[in-house]
Amino acid sequence: MPPDAARDFARIAEDEGRNKSELFREMLRVYRVWRETQRFESLQRSFAGQARAQCITTEKDVERLIGEIRRR
Repeated sequence: MPPDAARDFARIAEDEGRNKSELFREMLRVYRVWRETQRFESLQRSFAGQARAQCITTEKDVERLIGEIRRR
């Protein structure tokens, strides 16, 4: 870790009243949530475009497609 980043990290831990291990675990947890949110939003945008292209616009359309797939 670059020295400037290490100093910032130590300062944040002190400001938060945590030790560096606790802060790191929390930062990692937050990053994982952020990353999963980004993946979900990316998939949502992709599938929303595909759904519009196939004229899937209502919950009934989705239920119908699920039924069709399950019957295969």
